[in-house]
Amino acid sequence: MGEIVGAGLLAHVPTIVLPEEERRELNEGKEITLVTGLRRLRREVFERDDYDTVVVLDSHWATTVEFVVTAQQRRAGLFTSEELPRGMCRMPYDFPGDPELAHNIEKFADRHGTWITAIDDDHLPIYYATINLWKFLGEGLPDKRWVTIGVCQTGDMEDHLRLGRALADGIAATPGRRVLLIASGALSHSFWPLRELRDHEASDPVHIFTPEAREADRERISWFKEGRHDKVLDTMDEFWKFKPEAKFFHYLMMAGALGEQACVARARQYGEYENSIGTGQVHLWFDRPADGWTGTGLPTPRTPHSRI
Repeated sequence: MGEIVGAGLLAHVPTIVLPEEERRELNEGKEITLVTGLRRLRREVFERDDYDTVVVLDSHWATTVEFVVTAQQRRAGLFTSEELPRGMCRMPYDFPGDPELAHNIEKFADRHGTWITAIDDDHLPIYYATINLWKFLGEGLPDKRWVTIGVCQTGDMEDHLRLGRALADGIAATPGRRVLLIASGALSHSFWPLRELRDHEASDPVHIFTPEAREADRERISWFKEGRHDKVLDTMDEFWKFKPEAKFFHYLMMAGALGEQACVARARQYGEYENSIGTGQVHLWFDRPADGWTGTGLPTPRTPHSRI
C-alpha cells in the first residue's frame, strides 16, 4: 500500500532560476529568500531516502475536458518558457516518471465522479511550475520519480477536491509508494500593469498588489501554520476575491488528497513571504503528523461520487 509522506505549497516564480547577480539586482542587492528557502527544503526533505515519487500539482498546466496525469517512463529535454524566454531558456531536465502510479490514479476517476486520463506522449508539453521546482528539489537525485497533474480550467472547487481524493486512492493502490505532493503555485496573484511592474520587482511584501491581498495571504499562512485547513477551505469564496493563482486549484487538489477540512497538518515556512511583481509567494511544507493527516491514525475516508 502506498502512502503520502509529505506535502508542500511551493512558489515557482521565474526569478528563482535567474542568475544570482540578476536576482540581487532586482531585489535591492539582496538574495530572495524563495531561493534560500528551496535550498534548505532540499537539504531537510528532498535529499532524504524516505520517499520515492514526487507528484506536482501544476497551476500552469490547464486542461479543459479532463484531468491529465503524466505517465511517461522518463521525461527529458530542454525547456524554454513561452512566457519569459529571456529568463527561462533551454533549461535541461531529465527525470524518471511513474506510469504505474499514473494509471492507478486514472482508475479511481469513476469512483470519485471525475475524469482523469494518464498520458505517456513524449511530446506532451511541460511547464515551469514543474521544471523550476525540479531544478531545485529534484536535479541530481536521479532515482526520484516525478509526475505532474494539471488543473482543469472548466472545473470548480469540488472537481479539484475530487481529483485529490482519486490521487490519494491511486497512491494507496500502488504498492510500496512513498509520495511527496507539491502544490506548485502562488497565493494572491494580481500583477502590476506592464508600465508599472518594474517599480515593483523587489521581494518586499509592500509591493503586493493591494494591502487587502497581502492581509488575506498572511491570514491563510497563519492558518496553515496552525493546521487549520478547514478555515482555508471554508473561506475560499473570500479568498477568490484576491485572485489566487489558478483559483488555488493546486492547493485544493492537495487538500483533497490529505483529508480536506479534517486535515490537521501544520506548515513550517521556508524563507519569507515575498512579492513577485504584485503576487504573493511563499514556501510552506507539511510533514505528515504522527497520527495521520487527519489526526486519527487511520486512512482518510474517501466518499465515492457518481458522475453528474
